[in-house]
Parts: sequence; C-alpha cells; structure tokens
Amino acid sequence: MKSIDFKLEDVFAPKLFQTLRNYSRAQFAQDALAGVIVGIVAIPLAIAFGISSGVGPTEGLVTAIIAGLIISVLGGSKVQIGGPTGAFIVIIYGIIQEYGLAGLTVATIMAGILLIVMGVAHLGSVIKFVPYPVIVGFTAGIALTIFSTQMNDFFGLGLTDVPANFIDKWIYYGGHFHDVNVWALAIGLFSLLVCIFMPKVTKRIPGSLAAIVLATFAVWLLKTYAPASWGIASVQTISDLYALPHGIPAPHLPSMELAEGESFFTMVQKLFPSAFTIAMLGAIESLLSAMVADGVIGDKHNSNTELIAQGVANVVVPFFGGIPATGAIARTMTNINNGGRTPVAGVIHAIVLLLVLLFLGQLVGMIPMSCLAAVLIMVAYSMSGWKTIVGLFKHRNRDFWVLVITFFLTVIFDLTVAIEVGLLLAMVLFLMRTNEETHIRTFHNEIDPNEDTESNLNLEHLTIPEGVEVYEIDGPYFFGIANRFDEIMSHVSGEKYPVRIIRMRKVPFVDSTAMHNLSMLIQRSHKEGITIILSGVNDHVHKQLMQGGIEQQMDPHNICANIHFALRRAADLMERMKGES
Repeated sequence: MKSIDFKLEDVFAPKLFQTLRNYSRAQFAQDALAGVIVGIVAIPLAIAFGISSGVGPTEGLVTAIIAGLIISVLGGSKVQIGGPTGAFIVIIYGIIQEYGLAGLTVATIMAGILLIVMGVAHLGSVIKFVPYPVIVGFTAGIALTIFSTQMNDFFGLGLTDVPANFIDKWIYYGGHFHDVNVWALAIGLFSLLVCIFMPKVTKRIPGSLAAIVLATFAVWLLKTYAPASWGIASVQTISDLYALPHGIPAPHLPSMELAEGESFFTMVQKLFPSAFTIAMLGAIESLLSAMVADGVIGDKHNSNTELIAQGVANVVVPFFGGIPATGAIARTMTNINNGGRTPVAGVIHAIVLLLVLLFLGQLVGMIPMSCLAAVLIMVAYSMSGWKTIVGLFKHRNRDFWVLVITFFLTVIFDLTVAIEVGLLLAMVLFLMRTNEETHIRTFHNEIDPNEDTESNLNLEHLTIPEGVEVYEIDGPYFFGIANRFDEIMSHVSGEKYPVRIIRMRKVPFVDSTAMHNLSMLIQRSHKEGITIILSGVNDHVHKQLMQGGIEQQMDPHNICANIHFALRRAADLMERMKGES
C-alpha cells in the first residue's frame, strides 16, 4: 500500500512569507506608494458597494479593510487586492431582502467554508476551466442589474420600496420618473462626466475619486451658500440615509430571528444555494484576477492558497458586520500599475482604508448619493464586457448562445440560477464537442496506414482477411460515443463478419458506460458466434479493462498490441473456422 506524501505547502503557501525573505527598502517604497494609491481608489468603491448591497458605508469599508488584509497576508498571489466587488451586489441584496442580515451572515460564512474546502481539495485549477462565455454572460448580467439599481439615486427619485425583480423595477421607475430631482440628476451627470474624462486628463487620479471629491465639495458649497429657494437641500447624501462610519465594529454573533417552526438547520438548507453562488463567484473572480495579474508581472499564483485565503476572509468578515469579498481585478491592476509587487502593498491599502474609517467618517457622510450612483454606473460599464459580446455576436456560434442564456437568466431570474444553468450548458457544450471530435470508422478490405501520417514513407496497405471487419474509435470512448458505437454494432449482421477487430490505438480513456457497453457487446457476440479482437489498447485503457472485468470475458490472445498482430490473429481464427466447417 502506497503512503500518501502530504505537504502543507502544496495546499497552503502564502506569498507574503515567501516575498519577505528577500525584501528590500526599495521594494517597500514601491509597495507603500502603490498601497496608498490603491487604498484611495478603494474608498469610493467600498462605500458604493456597501450601500448598493443593502447594508451601508461602514460595512463596505470594514469588508475592504478586514478581507483586504486577510487576502493579502494569506493569499497565493503577490499583488491581489481583495474586498467587496460589484459582482456580489445582486446576490447580497437578494439575500438581505429574503433572509435579512442574519441570513447574509450565515450564507457568507458557509461560502467561506466552501472556499476553504475547495482550496484544501486542490480544486483551484478546476475553477479556472469555467468557460469564458459563462463568465462573460453572468458578468454582463450583473452589470445591467447594477445599472438598473442605480436609477433611483441617480435621478433622485427618493423611492424606498423599489421591487427587486428587474422587470418590475423598471415598470416601477417608469411610474415615478415625473419625480426626478433636477439637482440630484445634475450632480449625477457631472460625476459621470468626471469619471469618463478624468482618465483622458491624467491617469494618476482615479476618475471615481475625482468625481466624489468635486461633487461633494460642490454640494457642500451649494447647501451652505445657495438660497433655500433653489432646493439644493433635497439632494440626499450618505449621512441622510446611513449611520456614519466611526471605526471597526467589535466582533459579534448575529441575532438569528427564525420563522415560527423553522430550525437553524432548515435556514442553512435554504441558504446553501446562495452560499454556493457566493463561493463560486468569489472563486472565479479571484482566480481570474490572479491569472490576469500573473500575465502582467510574470509570476505564478498558487490557486489553492488563494481559495483558502478567500475562504478565511469570508468566514471572518461577517462577525464584524461585513459582506462577501473576493479579489478585485480593477484594484489589483491599479496596484500593479503603481509599482506594487508584493502583498505588503495590499496590507498598506487596508491600513489606508482603516485611517479613512477612523478619521474621515464625517466627510464620507457628505458624499451625494447621485454621485455614488454615477461611480457604480461606470463600474457596471467596465464590467459589461460589451466588446467581447459584440465579437461573439459576429459568429453567433454555440458559445454566443451560452452567453446569451446565462445573461438573461442573470437579469430575469437571479445569479444562482444563472451560474447553475450556465455551468450545466457549458458541460453539455463540452460533451457535444467531445462527441463530435470522436470518430468511428469502418474498414472492410484494406487499411491505408498513410492516412494517419505526414511522412513520405509510403507504407504498404494492410489487407483485411475475408470475413473480418475493422472498427476504429478515434477519440475518448465515453458514454456518448459508447452508445453510438453500440448502435452501429447492433445493426451489423453477424453472419457476414464472424471476426470483428475494434481498433483502440487513439482511445485515451474509457468510462463506465463504455465498459458496460463493451462487456454487453462481447457477451452478445459470443452468443452469435462472433469473436471480438481489441487492437492497440494503451496501458492506461488496458488497466481500466482489467479493473472492469473485460479481460476476463475474452481470450487473452484477442487483446493485441497493434493492428498487425490483430490482423494476424483474425486470419488465424478465420482459418480455424474454415477448418472446423
């Protein structure tokens, strides 16, 4: 019995401890600058994501601080910046609407545990294989949903009971657009223009930060000095709707208010699909961010360590009132572009956000809600991936329709349904393509070996003995192909070809369905007086056939190393049959 050599560093090896071994002052200077800049960039985003998720500015900042710190310290990427992201807004808002903050806490902790299990189980590399059309589909759907949730604040409608459903939401908006607050709309449009044009002026100052600073100053100025008749006081700010951030909340257990007759376990069962969605979304987004970062800095992240770090962050954050967090592509790229090359930059980014929470709470409260809505509209635009969608639309192949279906499921239903159906569609698409790539060919008189080679050897054709038929399976021999092959064999007359050679030199693996069908074929052929010969079986497939009991059903001489031996064996069998007759 082989011993299992388990090494902790294969599963959990934080990059911080590796980079600190040869850390220098010069690198610290670069990381410090990058950390400060990315911390400043994260301020408006953390606040906006917190508010749009249905919690508040403090919860958004707390999540960015604690999750950002944990992900940087324990993560498997040198430059990953963690925190709340736009992708979670839809799912968080839905959970709060249905189960309240306690439900969100339970779902987030469950998602964290799932992420840790994924990392320990070495599933980091598997997550990377989620098809790109699925990712683009639900990301674009999230972008449209985020855009739709900002209309209330952007136009200053002041609605408090906006429906969660996408279609109902727009119908509700349509009935209240006559209540547009002109000042709020003007501030929103101004902020949107600053976000759009600031990068064209300078890339040193993030457009979202410039928009918030300028819009907040303008609103303060107008509220202080403009005549009351102007109506500027009607423009809502963060402090009008939410308690101002004043520090890190003490860790606490959420108060669980269960429905009558409902147990905690029942609630966990109901929340599991949402928790799974949070975990999958967090895993996909964080590993996608890490992969993009690898390409820029020329490094290789540890995907399993990254998943464990994401999991720990999501288990810890809810006890401080925070929301789900993951790696953020935009903030990670900001970190890289400003010189960040180690997790120290991420730690400094968390410290910057902590200082904002401790000392600038009053200023945060003065930010206009329509300005935050403009920032999130720009986030939605960046997430939409419209160029990719246009590119796929030109071809309109299966990938495009997987994207479209995932997109509409995200918008019309919810993210949980979209991810589940999207992954199912991706698997079906993969099986269809694999099925198409596997070919079954039949040979009766001769085999031309030159068909499968690019050499100019002009190999001699192989003659197939009379009464022998050769079938070649080219590709994986799994359930789809197994059933097709079984149908082909069932329609062949046993009287004409007493010997059948199944050529398997290009079969990399067989599954249980193929094994079962092959076993049934051998049994049926034996009853009909037909001999089955297997040719070119590789070692891996041969081992599978032994484990499945196929070898016990056949004469060992009928499992041949190559087609030459198989044809010779078939000729001998035909001679023997003629002699017996």
